[in-house]
Amino acid sequence: MLDRRKFVAASLSGAALASFVPAAAWGAADTEKRFVFLIQRGAADGLATLAPTGDPDFLRARGGMATEALAGNKLDSFFTLHANMPEAAKLFAQRQASFVHAVASGYRERSHFDGQNILESGGNRPYARKDGWMNRLLTLLPEGRTKAIAVAPSVPLALRGAVPVSSYEQSRLAAPKEDLMRRVEMLYAEDPQLATLWEDAIRTDMMAGKPKGPQRGGAAAGKMAAGLMRGGDGARVLMLESAGWDTHSAQRGRLGGRLKQLDAFIAALHTELGAHWKNTLLIVATEFGRTVAFNGTQGTDHGTASAAMMFGGGLNRPGKVRADWPGLAAPRLLDGRDLAPTARFEDMVAGALAHHYRLERARVRRTLFPDFT
Repeated sequence: MLDRRKFVAASLSGAALASFVPAAAWGAADTEKRFVFLIQRGAADGLATLAPTGDPDFLRARGGMATEALAGNKLDSFFTLHANMPEAAKLFAQRQASFVHAVASGYRERSHFDGQNILESGGNRPYARKDGWMNRLLTLLPEGRTKAIAVAPSVPLALRGAVPVSSYEQSRLAAPKEDLMRRVEMLYAEDPQLATLWEDAIRTDMMAGKPKGPQRGGAAAGKMAAGLMRGGDGARVLMLESAGWDTHSAQRGRLGGRLKQLDAFIAALHTELGAHWKNTLLIVATEFGRTVAFNGTQGTDHGTASAAMMFGGGLNRPGKVRADWPGLAAPRLLDGRDLAPTARFEDMVAGALAHHYRLERARVRRTLFPDFT
């Protein structure tokens, strides 16, 4: 039979109390470096997000659906960022953003679950590893500087492992009555373990803040993420999940809406972090890309290579689109339908984090991606 302490502690993440108190606890952090990873679950179309408008085969392959790409934000003579990402384009012009195209993990099949598993675990085959590369990153940081949190209902695979981390999800329910909060606080005060858990949970919720007025969606998420990372006891490694990127039909409107929210998130994170932005690295990536050609329902099917984004105040080679472009002519497509990958996700992440934390690149890659080939 569970004793009172075990029962109440377990209930924090599974019963009604969890609707307004996050199951999150951590110690102090003393590093100024911050890292945020946002995964686009569902396979985002990198060819629409960061369109290779300088490639005539792109225009031929997508026909009338390429019209919106031509109306986007030109980054250079070859690549155009989607029109719904003007704030990201501004950061690129200010040398606080960079992009990598034709990038993919080592996964070559078309299952979302398997692709996301490899992207998060950093393994060389699905379900071969039980821990994630973000948790292994924490082992490279000095002791006391590994405070990490996932903005998700539970800890995603990328952050699971030997180093303890926490998860946080804001409640959509009305706030509890103050009298109830006082009674729970008095109850927990009798138990040192529960009292500490309660205090940390309340502090987390206060740091995250609540959306006010019209601020919703990406803007609210960016503000919340910044709140969780501010201050001496804020998180220093943070993961967020964004769903809705699987655009098998009616892609134009659906993808445009997701990109608008992503742009609002990036802008809010940049603004709300303020002076901390210069010590922040944000990586945005997806499990795989989508087909070059549209299908009969004006959507795209599961593909291979896509585009990844990096933002921050101290990037390596900022203001550039890095791409060993494979071309989109029919003979150059992978399996006759996909953008062929010419860059590895694992190599991109290892290089970015090595630069961010001033660590040896080979050591970072070896630790985060021990199965990398």
